[in-house]
Amino acid sequence: MKITFPHMGNVYIGAKFLMDGLGIDYVIPPFNSKRALEIGSLYSPEEICLPFKIMMGNYIESIERGADTIILTGSCGPCRFGEYAELQMKILKKLGKNLDFIVLDLPSDIGFDELKRRINKISSQSPKSKKEKYMALVNAYRIIGLIDALEAKAHERAGYEVNKGECKGLLNECKRKLLETNNPKEAISILKEYHKKMDEVEISREKNPIRVAIIGEIYTIIEPFSNLYIEDKLMEMGVSTKRTLSPSWWVYNTVLLSPFGLTAKKIRDAAKEYLPLGVGGHGQECVGEAILSYEEGFDGAIQIFPLGCMPEIVSKSILPSISRDKNFPILSLVVDEMTGEAGYQTRLEAFIDLLERRRGYVLSGN
Repeated sequence: MKITFPHMGNVYIGAKFLMDGLGIDYVIPPFNSKRALEIGSLYSPEEICLPFKIMMGNYIESIERGADTIILTGSCGPCRFGEYAELQMKILKKLGKNLDFIVLDLPSDIGFDELKRRINKISSQSPKSKKEKYMALVNAYRIIGLIDALEAKAHERAGYEVNKGECKGLLNECKRKLLETNNPKEAISILKEYHKKMDEVEISREKNPIRVAIIGEIYTIIEPFSNLYIEDKLMEMGVSTKRTLSPSWWVYNTVLLSPFGLTAKKIRDAAKEYLPLGVGGHGQECVGEAILSYEEGFDGAIQIFPLGCMPEIVSKSILPSISRDKNFPILSLVVDEMTGEAGYQTRLEAFIDLLERRRGYVLSGN
């Protein structure tokens, strides 16, 4: 068994060190690129959403490197993500690729026995003891939490840094160092070291930068290639950003809190006035995050989602009402394989300019 997994933000870091801890062979797909998207688009249904196409590119590039097993999380509900594995398996079989998909659905959807069977397909390949397997899981969870927290810290502090680009440089440097080791404990030490370095970045709270919340469909907001590296662009513009959804957020809320009905409770409660019911994906969370970002004093919010995403289309139809009622600017950006970077950049710059002018207008007392 040689395992691979799709790129979804920092997922590859947690997955890498889980496999390292278990002693299982794996392939990290090449980072998402134009080639991956072109390959995925070539073999995917034309009207399927962008994440599906990029993932297909990930799989084919990993197969070229010897992967024979794909691990993918599952879902149940209106979002089409729950059907990805079935359709992707059929496409790959037609291409003559004989792969095994291990889909890790929630126990509430498939039952604990079936989930245990699927997990055993992975763990049975590990030569480690039960205690070592448990520690591999614990360390991987710590690592994904630490890298997501470091990323959040960099995005927030970038608006206040004295030396422009320092936060972004430290974050990228940390990620490069993580790929140079196969030892989970060493990875944790590296992450702690870079948290300390990030805390020591010289900042000026007198800067009072524009603050923007990134909301929307989870894949397109956590995977930089799919959103044309919007968080990097905002860091370079001196904007302080916050993004609630992340791989560690998903594990905590969907896996650990879901059995108790507490998944993203604060966010869902905030959304109830405008969207009291779940519509699949993270549509309800998008609405709740827009309201919470307003209440937390952000200057505006940017919704990002793939063309054709049904839950986010519902959210997008509600966000103008929130924007009007709260006097809170919200920009919606729709992405697919045809999205042009120049137009995307222009819209982003115009929105930040609007927020700056609006703040100046308010401060002038008008």
